[in-house]
Amino acid sequence: MTGARTDLEAGTGTEGEAEAAEAAAAARLVRRFGPGVLGWHRELPGLVTELSRRWGLRVLDAGGGGTARVYRCVRAADGATVRLKLTPDPLIARQEAAALRCWAALPSVVTLLADDPDAGALLLAEVEPGTLLHGAGPRPAEVGALLAGLRTPVEPPAGLPRLAERTALLFDLARRRDVAVPERCVRAAAELAGDGPAALVHGDLHPGNVLIGPGGRLVAIDPRPCLGDQDFDLVDWAVDGVTDPAGLTARIEELTAVVPDARPDRLLAWCRALAPVLLTPGRDDPLARHLTLPTG
Repeated sequence: MTGARTDLEAGTGTEGEAEAAEAAAAARLVRRFGPGVLGWHRELPGLVTELSRRWGLRVLDAGGGGTARVYRCVRAADGATVRLKLTPDPLIARQEAAALRCWAALPSVVTLLADDPDAGALLLAEVEPGTLLHGAGPRPAEVGALLAGLRTPVEPPAGLPRLAERTALLFDLARRRDVAVPERCVRAAAELAGDGPAALVHGDLHPGNVLIGPGGRLVAIDPRPCLGDQDFDLVDWAVDGVTDPAGLTARIEELTAVVPDARPDRLLAWCRALAPVLLTPGRDDPLARHLTLPTG
């Protein structure tokens, strides 16, 4: 729901290219956290050095998305490639670590190796080959297996936000990008988020947050975990690559046929409620008109 993953962007190249990449990363962090994050960003080299010593890492290159800097490293103890993920918000690190521990038995979720939430730090296993699913073409069987696996019953960890808080944040981020967010969408999302059991939800499960792992298995990364309706995690997959209402209906039927307890009516309702954050601003095709047309 937040666009393609950039955590695996290489930090190699000339000194000028590295500086430009770091400036771009800082700009993404400012968009998410505000200008106060620049102080944290300036202190990053020292934090990376400290954690590299503690966990026996040698940094190879860097990348990052909107909430973190991610460093590809070699672990001295065994030569394994790992990822050091650092966020300026310790709560984000703490919540992600809690969810990853809950899913530790699932091969379809990235493995947490170590963490220091107070430092905003997670040490994650590498996913090989680690190709982004985004742009790799439709893989309905594998996607269905991934979505079904994430519904494996687990005891939700304490301290996670409710899904209503997650949807409110998504709408707030959209407004910061000058995206119009109709009040009816806000109300609909709040109603959907308030219904049903409080199950563990990935919270940011779009194709840019899924990697192709060993044997072609799909591996989910970068959760923004919360508690609520697990049908929320299907929304990006319902609209990905779809351009008209008939295609949306077919995709919803396809997904809900392979994901246990997924409901077509609720998934469509989520697509409508989240249309402001799902659709590119200014998009004008039959699907966009279908999802943004007021109902009732």
